[in-house]
Amino acid sequence: MRAIWKGAVSFGLVSIGVRLYSATEEKDIRFHQVHRTDGGRIRYKRVCSVDGEEVSYDDIAKGYDLGGGEMVVLTDEDFADLPLTTSRAIEVLEFVPADQVDPILYAKAYYLEPEGTATKPYALLREALSDVDRVAIVKVALRQREQLATLRVKDNVLVLNTMLWPDEIRTPDFDFLDEDTSIRPQEKAMAESLIDSMSGDFHPDTYTDNYREALQEVIDAKVEGREVVAPQEEEPAPAAVDLMAALRASVERARAARGEAGSAEPTPITSARSARKAEPAKKAEPAEPAAKKTAAKNAPAKKAPAKKTATKKAEPAKKTAARKAPAKKTARKSA
Repeated sequence: MRAIWKGAVSFGLVSIGVRLYSATEEKDIRFHQVHRTDGGRIRYKRVCSVDGEEVSYDDIAKGYDLGGGEMVVLTDEDFADLPLTTSRAIEVLEFVPADQVDPILYAKAYYLEPEGTATKPYALLREALSDVDRVAIVKVALRQREQLATLRVKDNVLVLNTMLWPDEIRTPDFDFLDEDTSIRPQEKAMAESLIDSMSGDFHPDTYTDNYREALQEVIDAKVEGREVVAPQEEEPAPAAVDLMAALRASVERARAARGEAGSAEPTPITSARSARKAEPAKKAEPAEPAAKKTAAKNAPAKKAPAKKTATKKAEPAKKTAARKAPAKKTARKSA
């Protein structure tokens, strides 16, 4: 890695020399604009809109648009006179609990490496931050802009997270926030059940950028002269007739994906009326779901889910009938 900035962390009367490295890198596939017929790169010229002449870099300045065709021109000398007191320092302002910093404020992350003999004070700040479970609020000037940031510890390294200023966060102004939306208790309970069935620990390595992988496959196929094969699209799930039915179906799908034993019996999504009739029965007899779970565990017809998967791929129209089959077997057994 190449350092993009050198300076010092100002921690009380302690100064810790550090080098700054970008902690992230974009993996997006980049393209150039080219001429469609021969692949030639498209070039742009810097042309003045007033006289139509091409302008060299030495003659380019920054302009602030006042509106109405008026422009204030600023030169490098104007920027050099600005009072950036934190130009070569990361000034620690205070230490706050980490959960008080809203993630919406975070912009970009950088690693800090101790420079020269600064290893010991660097380690001191690192260990102290880890023990108190707080982050340092700092100010730093990067790329001619003063920024608010946090200092925290990750993998035994101090990490600088630049933040947006409070006035850069937009206030959500949506009409639906003023609407009176009533949520039924059973809908909320079913939504919480869905969240519970999909809960787990976060492992970022398990997620991949499917679009980038497919795009790279297209590029590789073009290079090798192979035929570009379109990826197979997943079969869309059937549309649910109401919110409760959709939540119930989502819970069943999440449990089936996790392979949980003793999950609730799937409810066929046939009509809103049947879904509503099923709700009071479950609510009035809380012990009934447990009994159904036990019956489902002991029932020999445990291979039904495998049949349902095969039926879904081969004969989409018969999926509802395949779902109802376990219910008929249970009825005969109890009779």
